[in-house]
Amino acid sequence: MSERMSWVPEGVDTGKPSAARLYDYLLGGGHNFAADRMLAEKFLQAQPNARTIARLNRAFLRRAVLFMMDNGIRQFLDLGSGIPTVGNVHEIAQKADPEAHVVYVDFEEVAVAHSELILEQDPRATIIQEDMTKPDAVLKAAGESGLLDFTQPVGLLTVGVFHFVPPQADPQSIVAAYRDAVPAGSYLAFSQFTQDLQPEEMAGVVEVMKKSQNPMFPRTKTEIEGLFHGFELVEPGIVPSPLWHPEGTNTDDPDKAGIYAAVGRKA
Repeated sequence: MSERMSWVPEGVDTGKPSAARLYDYLLGGGHNFAADRMLAEKFLQAQPNARTIARLNRAFLRRAVLFMMDNGIRQFLDLGSGIPTVGNVHEIAQKADPEAHVVYVDFEEVAVAHSELILEQDPRATIIQEDMTKPDAVLKAAGESGLLDFTQPVGLLTVGVFHFVPPQADPQSIVAAYRDAVPAGSYLAFSQFTQDLQPEEMAGVVEVMKKSQNPMFPRTKTEIEGLFHGFELVEPGIVPSPLWHPEGTNTDDPDKAGIYAAVGRKA
């Protein structure tokens, strides 16, 4: 029997798991269904460190946003933003500067519906329901939101989402379209699963996700470098997520991070 809750949009098949709700579950969120939790448990069997990986990825998002804020960015386009949980981009950015603007992008119905509830009282943040792999549609909707000024630097966020973009979708051209739409001085924050770290566990995760509506495509460091064409990588470059500008004493094992992370600047 499928679940139905007040925050679930009509027409959502709660019996079909989604990556956004799986991630929400791994982070300890409450906007997921039995099918998502069943898939997550299989995910955890393949990669027992999955909750830590999700936490490290979320922590990288925070550090990347604050780094961009320190370098003058006051508007963000968060691609594949997922289901809002503690530490959303607008919370991080607006704590540093209440005037910061954020446009979230996702096509998952629950992610969009819950984002709309959270953001309805915030005139400086919004969610648009679009597929991030269709940059023309995303950029058009983002421009029409009135929250982004594409003549000024933008912080592009693609955090923990590009491993869902298959090679045949030409991920390099997708990133290039967003890069070309923003001016010099803009930044790109990027993280995704890689087979370079814990290859056996990653192979197991890929097999688990083949049975979902969101199969995964991990990439090597070299492949990720190609996605940064036109951006200058910020030191330390492409590294396991806990090694990107760590704060305080870092006790996380980078070999078990599962995800590479990096930030680049458009010159």
